[in-house]
Amino acid sequence: MKYEKIAQLKTVEQFRLRLQTLGIALPCDDEILTAAAGSPLADTLAWGPLKAGNRWTIHPMEGWDANHDGTPTELTIRRWRNFGLSGAKMIWGGEAAAVQPDGRANPRQTMAIDSNIAGLAQLREAAAAAHQESFGSADDLIIGLQLTHSGRFCRPLPDHQLRPRIAYHHPLLDAKFHIAAGDDTVVWSDEELEGLIDSYVNAARLAREVGYQFVDVKACHGYLLHEFLGARLRTGKFGGDFAGRTRLLKTIIQRIKSELPGLEVGVRLSAFDFVPYQQGDAVGEPMDFTDCLPYRCGFGSNPNNPLEIDLAEPIQLIRELGELGVIGVNITCGSPYYNPHIQRPAIFPPSDGYQPPEDPLIGVARMIDVARRCKAAAPDVTMVATGFTYLQDYLPHVAQAIVRAGWIDSVGLGRMVLSFPELPAATLQEGEMKRKKVCRTFSDCTTAPRNGIVSGCYPLDPFYKEMDEAKQLRDLKKSQVPTGA
Repeated sequence: MKYEKIAQLKTVEQFRLRLQTLGIALPCDDEILTAAAGSPLADTLAWGPLKAGNRWTIHPMEGWDANHDGTPTELTIRRWRNFGLSGAKMIWGGEAAAVQPDGRANPRQTMAIDSNIAGLAQLREAAAAAHQESFGSADDLIIGLQLTHSGRFCRPLPDHQLRPRIAYHHPLLDAKFHIAAGDDTVVWSDEELEGLIDSYVNAARLAREVGYQFVDVKACHGYLLHEFLGARLRTGKFGGDFAGRTRLLKTIIQRIKSELPGLEVGVRLSAFDFVPYQQGDAVGEPMDFTDCLPYRCGFGSNPNNPLEIDLAEPIQLIRELGELGVIGVNITCGSPYYNPHIQRPAIFPPSDGYQPPEDPLIGVARMIDVARRCKAAAPDVTMVATGFTYLQDYLPHVAQAIVRAGWIDSVGLGRMVLSFPELPAATLQEGEMKRKKVCRTFSDCTTAPRNGIVSGCYPLDPFYKEMDEAKQLRDLKKSQVPTGA
């Protein structure tokens, strides 16, 4: 299925017409406004007691490029330096740091463990120093560290094999990722989870020691704390009803807040999820879930039709997180492992994905609308929205319009800053998008790590384009054959 490419839409009017054709209601300004011209993205923003100098946020992104002991390489440091150069005033965690070695999504993931405290300091300092050099001050810059355990998607060893630790047996995901339904050795016990909570608190302590202003307790994208939010099939105090399913996340936050005064906490949250989709070169279709109804594995989805959004529980959780004193919630959705088209809208799928079953603009609009609805329901909680990269040339036109309209407090950037790291500064200072740097969602930054290659923008970043890995990635893409579901 082919969709009209954004790069072919040469004017704002053509872009608006495309939105109208698709039945999408997104506000969109006529031009990019600089800070001097009154861009709402230039306004300051309070995140609890912290204050960011503008409304741009950089999302966490894993580069699969740390050393095997979790310490940063030059590639890791370069990425964080680019975050500082971006001009965004909120760096939401930089990238996911595993709180213990078995929790890594890849064997070269950064770790927030005692032996890497110097590495964590290096990353924060790289971003802060670059920002200071470029903009004269880092006083209004907020830098956090995202803390994670990858749960079902752990690949901690150099052989890249899955070594899952799951919240419960999922009737569709177990089969999709070859987990035996009767194998309870991979399921966390309540006692083991108490030790995991300690690991999160220790990781947060390390972050505070080296100067991070907050930690993000990651609860999104199918990783462990997100999986627990849908763990109705789990017995015991960490599953079942809403209180049980949210207990692990809330306990970690409460421990950090009580034991580490002065360190703030945020949460990146998958506010809705769909059932897993089938992998292959065909247009994506959901796995057959008819035998799983009512669907008891979702968070933010309708149990009678898990392809429909139900925000009752996510909104309740966001309100409770606000009461716990989190500085903000970063709204995202789904998982890149089993339904990437809703979480990372793109016209070119990653190697382990499928052809998009809808125009990716529909996915962008869905994510922004969910963020709008969450913000409207919890107006006292500061929130950042996700999903803007596929807007491409028109990203700032939509971003400034929805902030002005009060749909959301801050606009988050992910893949776009791999190709165009200085986008926030370029728009606020010069009022322009550098067209040759705009991410066209080729998905190489996902395909590469899925195949053991470091992540980066191979098509557009000259640094990555000249690496040996660029040829390796091109050869890989030529040789790949569809694997089926």
